[in-house]
Amino acid sequence: MITATLLFLMMLILILFSIRERIRLRVLSRYRSQKPWEVEPRSTPFSEAIVNLVGMAGGIYLSLILLFTFLDVVVPGRIRLGEVEVDPLAVIAIGLAILQPFFIRLWAVIRGRFES
Repeated sequence: MITATLLFLMMLILILFSIRERIRLRVLSRYRSQKPWEVEPRSTPFSEAIVNLVGMAGGIYLSLILLFTFLDVVVPGRIRLGEVEVDPLAVIAIGLAILQPFFIRLWAVIRGRFES
């Protein structure tokens, strides 16, 4: 029971940090490419970050399923993490989606150092 609770809290904290980073990236990109003639529905940076996270995780999940099906790799349907059973491909997909904005920031830092 404690393992499942800790796992849930850890995933929640990582998701919140990922959403915060996505909000930061979205706000920065909005200021860089602002076009006054474009009209969009109003949405908050938080809602855009959540949509981005879920969309990214879904795309990664579908890509992993297609890859493993194409390669005919046998993946267990469920794995047990403490008292929680999860789909391993879904865990990998959400994990990569959570880490993606941090990789973008790291790439920008590395690229900035080598271009100077």
